[in-house]
Amino acid sequence: MSHNFKELNVWKRAKDLAVQVYLVTKQFPKEEIFGLTNQIRRSSVSISSNIAEGCGRNSVAQLNNYLNISMGSASELETQLLIAIEIGYGKKDQLTSLIKEVSEIQKMINGLQRSLKK
Repeated sequence: MSHNFKELNVWKRAKDLAVQVYLVTKQFPKEEIFGLTNQIRRSSVSISSNIAEGCGRNSVAQLNNYLNISMGSASELETQLLIAIEIGYGKKDQLTSLIKEVSEIQKMINGLQRSLKK
């Protein structure tokens, strides 16, 4: 049992989100490169990476486990983006847009998890 992650819209959106996060965080202060910037980037990449890894596993239970990890990474990313807004890093409208996309991706992950239970 293997799913082709590249065919999943949720994976495509999560991957695109990570690309956008990298572009937006380029504007963050250079002294933050090993701090919040790194954390935000790692969380964003983790969402699509865990979807892909779960698809490569051989059971629905394992896929669901990796989808849960993706959800955790999405929540982590949302928290970090909110912190970035509060401390004045980046452009607030760009960060808010990223947060909205995180929320949409979480809904899609939930939908995929529901479909796996059928």
